Amino acid sequence: MVAIFGGTLFFLYNKSKKKTDFFENKNPFYSDVVMKTVATGSVVPRFEIEIVPQVSGIIDELFVEAGDKITKGQVVARIKIIPDMVTLNSAETRVNRAKIGFEDAQIDYDRQQKLFDKEVISYEEFKSAKVAYDSAKEELTAAENNLELIKNGVTKKAETATNTLVRSTINGMVLDVPVEEGNSVIQANTFNAGTTIASVADMSDMIFEGNVDETEVGKIREGMPIELEIGAIDKEKFAAVLEYISPKGVEENGAIQFEIKANVKLKEGQFIRAGYSANANIVLERKDNVMVIPEGLLQFENDSSFVEVNTGSAEEPNYEKRWVHTGLSDGINIEITEGLKAEDKVKGEKIDPKKVQEAQANNG
Repeated sequence: MVAIFGGTLFFLYNKSKKKTDFFENKNPFYSDVVMKTVATGSVVPRFEIEIVPQVSGIIDELFVEAGDKITKGQVVARIKIIPDMVTLNSAETRVNRAKIGFEDAQIDYDRQQKLFDKEVISYEEFKSAKVAYDSAKEELTAAENNLELIKNGVTKKAETATNTLVRSTINGMVLDVPVEEGNSVIQANTFNAGTTIASVADMSDMIFEGNVDETEVGKIREGMPIELEIGAIDKEKFAAVLEYISPKGVEENGAIQFEIKANVKLKEGQFIRAGYSANANIVLERKDNVMVIPEGLLQFENDSSFVEVNTGSAEEPNYEKRWVHTGLSDGINIEITEGLKAEDKVKGEKIDPKKVQEAQANNG
């Protein structure tokens, strides 16, 4: 009974005895602190042109496909015109009338020519007949050319200036050909943008287009360097320079976003496909080789910040509160401007006492 009673007292004493908590101690260290914001967007060509026909009809032949490099003035497609029957009938009627008028003027001109050669009529009378003959001839030529334009879109005298041959307006790469041979196309006019035959862009001049939140837009400015990370291209980063910040924000999902554009600096031989999604890291502020601690070690009381510093030993720690002044933070480490030294041991996360005993045993 005495042994049981003594054992119970010893157990209760050990259970009520306060155990010593052990914490990981970390020293301040020197590192670079970079505060940056991230903008999401995509990389697109600065100039992307949609080529549309100047006449309506059916695509008779395509000469390019996506990925081809073309030059300004190169033929992209040929259009076969399907004339409107009413317009065609009016043009044919005009030609017939012009032929009748020309034949009548020619008969009169030939008669007046003979009479003038025999000096029967004056030069003024002959001149009137010649002017009427020349006018009738020009009218017939104009009517025939008009009929050719309606039928084929080109005249015999100006075959190289035809609207049926669709040409590129810039040098670049064909990004997309959304039509096929046999498709009907509509010409560009005042009321219609026309059917796009091909999209062409200069792939050597790329820009990043993205959005920045209103809380960050006040911290950036034109000319700031940007580091692009493209999801489709691993282990490679691209340099860019911010060149545009929209003066007006747009609401998206309850937040105000401002559009930004940055000029992508491509190295020789680098190629980026249009439409790649990308993240732009914009450096807002940077400090090199400053004293920092992990931001998780910092504690706050009222409007001030402090850390707990171990003034004892590893076996018998004694933590005291130390007020500190902080500077720049990158979200992981934070700059300490006042209150700590490099040899101070800052209280960190709680660790298992068994691991401490094992470490001490190993060191012993």
